[in-house]
Amino acid sequence: MKIGIDIDNVISNFNDELFREFMKHNKELGFSDEINYGAEYITHGMFNWGDDEVKTFYKNNIERIMRNLNLISGAKEYIDKLKNDGHSIYIITGRNNPDYKNPFGDTEKWLKEKGINYDKLILTNSKMNNKDKYCVDNNIDIMIDDSIHICNNCINSGIVALIMDTPYNREATDIQRVYNWEEIYSFITNFKKEKVNVILDTDTYNECDDQFALAYMLKSQDMFNVEAITIAPYSKEGRESVKEGLKKSYDEVLKICKWLDFDTSSKVFVGSTDYISKGYNGENDAVNKIIEISLRNEKTYILGIGAITNIALAIKKEPSIINKIEIIWLGGHSLLQDDNLEFNFRQDVEAVKIVLRSKVKLTIIPCKNVASNLLTSIYELNHYLKDKSPLCNYLIERFHNDGYHGIKERRRIWDVSAIAYMINKTWFHSKKISTPEINADTSWKMTEDNNKITMVNYIDVNCVFNDLFKKLSS
Repeated sequence: MKIGIDIDNVISNFNDELFREFMKHNKELGFSDEINYGAEYITHGMFNWGDDEVKTFYKNNIERIMRNLNLISGAKEYIDKLKNDGHSIYIITGRNNPDYKNPFGDTEKWLKEKGINYDKLILTNSKMNNKDKYCVDNNIDIMIDDSIHICNNCINSGIVALIMDTPYNREATDIQRVYNWEEIYSFITNFKKEKVNVILDTDTYNECDDQFALAYMLKSQDMFNVEAITIAPYSKEGRESVKEGLKKSYDEVLKICKWLDFDTSSKVFVGSTDYISKGYNGENDAVNKIIEISLRNEKTYILGIGAITNIALAIKKEPSIINKIEIIWLGGHSLLQDDNLEFNFRQDVEAVKIVLRSKVKLTIIPCKNVASNLLTSIYELNHYLKDKSPLCNYLIERFHNDGYHGIKERRRIWDVSAIAYMINKTWFHSKKISTPEINADTSWKMTEDNNKITMVNYIDVNCVFNDLFKKLSS
């Protein structure tokens, strides 16, 4: 899981050090030790200096105080344990504000000096009260903070929050309160993250990348509740019909699933035997299953890595599912291209139009210029996967000769992008755009006032491949 951790009063003894400094200055000003312990906070009414004196002292000394902070007992020990358990640590602090001249550099230096092991440092502006946005953008599962306001915002954004107890946040709240790092570690260790419901819609035998994507998904079942694997249509002119392609893909799914001990009973369903663009509107098991699962669950993600025919038909037959699904589709090309003459797109342009017009929540991962960067070689596969398992050896074999394009040393395995996107969206850069329309030549026609969709425009391929190879070889 991804654990978000605030610094001040969660990792550091900020309140204790700030209070010590204020007490020292209180004596320097000639005031007595009588202070208002019932004040809202150290800088708000606790010391009888006047607001200007308090603000001036804080501003002039906060960077020095920050550099001298010590760790809360157990912080380093249990953060190390969380890292060793496989969790990702995101330090998220509100120091990006005018009180600090070099907040990132000073914070990074302090964390290094204290030996805190983390994956990413994120600075927010504490005066903006938007830390929850950064948690959402980075897919944080659990956030630990000392602010009731921040914790409530995170909870409202669907993120589990723990509040570290301090004397200044003890008003009544339903937020899970923790008092030390042993309690934090115990909570995270025993926390069971709810799995995401997914359907993979795949033309599995087409080329070799679907096999990698299917295996990647099944190797990530700690995150995914795999509701179904539906077989999308594909055909190779002069070589095989859609029905023949469906049969090959179905058998390929069963083969991959058997190697990974995935029970395919009531899980694998054959889809459309032709394309909507060619007039197909028939009944099939895949479409019926997509509708059934979508209506049953509160939320289902459909990962499309083939022609989008099955998904479009499900929306056409039962439009109400658009409020209960989210589609991640690998198809078409980027907005920089002059056409969308890409296999998944051009096979069934009418199906693409149906999905775009439906106003369903949709993320498109374009092939050219985006997923096309997922290029690897037989040498890398041999290095990471050879002899790790019969499945790994089969994936290498199919990669070397996919049965359609001859023997190649390098190929793009772009279909894994849809799985990777669900695993970690921070590996992807994207933007919201008004749903484009499709010109007669299949190029995108940009609009301004349509429903918003997400268009991916960059993939950190190293992150994707590192995770993919690690999981497949385990």
